[in-house]
Amino acid sequence: MASLPDDIVVLDSVTHFEAKHKGTVAYCGSHAGIYAAYYAASKGIAAIILNDAGIGRERAGVAGLALLESLGVPGAAISHMSARIGEGKDGVERGVLTTVNAPAAALGLRPGQSCREALLLLHKASPKASPMPTPLEESRFEVPELGMGGVKVVVIDSMSLVKPEDDGHVVVAASHGGALGGRPEMAIKYPVFACVCNDADRGIDNAGITRLPALEQRGIAGACVSAFSARIGDGRSTLADGYISAINDTARRHGGLIGQSTKEFVAAMVVAKAKS
Repeated sequence: MASLPDDIVVLDSVTHFEAKHKGTVAYCGSHAGIYAAYYAASKGIAAIILNDAGIGRERAGVAGLALLESLGVPGAAISHMSARIGEGKDGVERGVLTTVNAPAAALGLRPGQSCREALLLLHKASPKASPMPTPLEESRFEVPELGMGGVKVVVIDSMSLVKPEDDGHVVVAASHGGALGGRPEMAIKYPVFACVCNDADRGIDNAGITRLPALEQRGIAGACVSAFSARIGDGRSTLADGYISAINDTARRHGGLIGQSTKEFVAAMVVAKAKS
C-alpha cells in the first residue's frame, strides 16, 4: 500500500498535537467528541478524521464534527468496528468512514470511504488552518459526598487530566477505554486505586476496553461504562448516567459488577480502598 504524503499527521491521541501541526491534515485515533475536536481545532488543524467510538449516547462520539463544521473545518469519523480506537496507524490502514461533516462532504468525503482515500482527498484540497475556537475547558472536579475515610472521588472529562495527587484514589474518566497505541504503559499516568472509562462500544478487537487488562497488570481496579449509557468525553454524564459494561479482575475482587451504575461501582471501590 502506498505511503501517505509526509505532511499528513497520524497520531494515537489529539493530546499529542503540537504547534508544528498547525495547518496540517490529520488522522487521530481519539473519539470524535466535542472536546477532542475542539482541542484539534485549537492547534490549528486544517482537517481531521477521528474514530466514531460507537457514536453512542446522544451521538456524543461524533458530536465534535458539528463544532468543526461551525469553524469551516472538514471533519469525519471512521467506524469503531473498522479500526482500533486509540491507534492512529490502524485507523489509516483499516478505517472506513461512517460520519462526515458538510465541509468534508464538499471535498468528496462520504460514508463507506476508506480513511486513506479520505486523507488523500483532504490533502489534495489544501484546506486552511482552523480559526481559534471559543475557549472550552475540560472539567475536573472532586465529589466529596462520594468519598470516605480519606478516599477521594475525582471526575474528569479526559484521562489527560489525571494528576499525581490522584494516586490511591478513585477516578471517573470520560475517555475511551483503549490503551493508546496498544501500549499498556499508556493506560494511565499515575497509580490510582480505581478508574472508570467509556467502552466506546468496544469496537473491533475489543479495542475500546484494552485499558482494563493494562490496569490489571498494575493492580488497578478498572471498569468501563457503556457508550450508550453515558456520553463519551463528558465526565458528569459518566458519573450520573453510566452503567458498567466491563471490569477487570481487580475491580471484581473489590466488589465491582457488570450492570452496576457508575455510582454503585464507585461506592464499592471507595469502601474497598478505605478498608485497605
